[in-house]
Amino acid sequence: MKTTTLLSLTVSLLMSATTFAQTANRATHYSILTTSPEQHIRHFGASDAWSMQFIGLWPDKQQEQIADWLFSTENDATGKPKGIGLSIWRFNLGAGSEEQGNAAQIQRGTRTECLLKADGTYDWSKQAGQRHFLQLAKRRGVPYFLAFCNSAPVYYTQNGLATNTGRGATINLKDDCYGKFGEFIATALKGIEERDGIHFDYISPVNEPDGHWNWLGPKQEGSPANNREVAHVAKEVSRALVRQKINTQILVNESSDYRCLLGTHMAGWQRGNEISAFFTKDSTKTYLGNIRQLPRLIGGHSYWTNTPIPYMRDIRMKLREACRQQGISFWQTETCIMSNDEEIGGGGNYDFSMKTALYVARIIHHDLVYANAESWSWWRAAGGNYRDGLIRIYSQDGWKSGWAVDSKLLWALGNYSRFVRPGAQRYDIATTAPDGKAVDEGYNDPYGVMCSAYKNADGKWVAVAINYSEEVKPVDISLDRGERRQWQLYRTSDVSAESLAPVGTCQGEALLAPRSITTFVER
Repeated sequence: MKTTTLLSLTVSLLMSATTFAQTANRATHYSILTTSPEQHIRHFGASDAWSMQFIGLWPDKQQEQIADWLFSTENDATGKPKGIGLSIWRFNLGAGSEEQGNAAQIQRGTRTECLLKADGTYDWSKQAGQRHFLQLAKRRGVPYFLAFCNSAPVYYTQNGLATNTGRGATINLKDDCYGKFGEFIATALKGIEERDGIHFDYISPVNEPDGHWNWLGPKQEGSPANNREVAHVAKEVSRALVRQKINTQILVNESSDYRCLLGTHMAGWQRGNEISAFFTKDSTKTYLGNIRQLPRLIGGHSYWTNTPIPYMRDIRMKLREACRQQGISFWQTETCIMSNDEEIGGGGNYDFSMKTALYVARIIHHDLVYANAESWSWWRAAGGNYRDGLIRIYSQDGWKSGWAVDSKLLWALGNYSRFVRPGAQRYDIATTAPDGKAVDEGYNDPYGVMCSAYKNADGKWVAVAINYSEEVKPVDISLDRGERRQWQLYRTSDVSAESLAPVGTCQGEALLAPRSITTFVER
């Protein structure tokens, strides 16, 4: 560590310790309401697509560092976390575009192998890199695994490809292959468990079937589907899982856009209103509330709904209410920076700085606090020169080997994932301004401080405070009735050494550094 870096960190710690007393009368007080519980938090995660098929075959040293960053819950000798402790890992169950080569109409980096062969037998040597990374995750204690499909195997699709080629908004699956698709999924999950010791807790058989997504190649594997087709797939997957005695649960619908969960968006009624379509009993053709191993749960991706700021809040409140009315839970299962995220310049060109990290932290906060998301996942764990990877990867030999660089984005997610563990419960917060007046929704200033609180299954409290502003923000965090706790603070900020770094202890009184994310962990 450079001397200047150490000096910066030391100065920041001293400022936190010595200047709070001078500014305490300007502190905003956040009181955790212990009698106001909200949703349980199941997990935080990311996916292996499409990088781990390459990274999982790299030399061990290169793989181990990436795995530590993503999955480790250990600390180094200084007390700094070695990784962000992801608690769910999404596995891309491939459709076979890689075996087709250029004929796949899919760019090389996003093609996937398929365990199924054209003759109906299985090749268990396929997807070796991804499956090796499953092992690295398991060794580091990742408790949950989810498999997802972008397309049915190419042998079952109408055009013989893993990407749609102009069939409109209907599924790229032969009419007589719904049952075969279900059997493939069940057989693949069972085979991986028998050979690799990885049990998949969840299967998501249809990914982003709705909205305005363009499935025309050369892009990536994917297929549209209307609600009846999604329901048909889910039922066949359920039958196959039951038949093969696999207790994996089915997740629907992994919508590409929150607007499709609530209504229609750039699509007909057949591909919208998904919450009511799948979980209202009078939706007789699409109702899934009585399907075995399919919980009352819906998944969605938070692309396209993060700007403008008031809209980000409002649509999540509508989503929360719609789920409440149907008695279902909600998971945010995938997002990254897209072209409409104008505040930070869109998705192009990888950003290692707090600019993207803070923006994403604000999305996490809104998904947890306003949408009541029980699970939150980023898209790619590792990627190239686009803002879709937690880690930036490089190669000079066609991805036979390479190297990786961490980012503030990675550690910003860690401010949540490393400390808010499976089984935690979120609690409401009451906010009081420095003048003693109550502030309605004072825990959510999208350009200032955003604060959320959680109680882990072990009874220990955690609070996460995002300071989006360019100013130091004095805060005071306690339980209701003024009850104090001793907190260990971990901070991610513009300071190079502060990437989930331990920055001292307090009893709730702290100075939030400008452009930072600070996690308060009960000692």
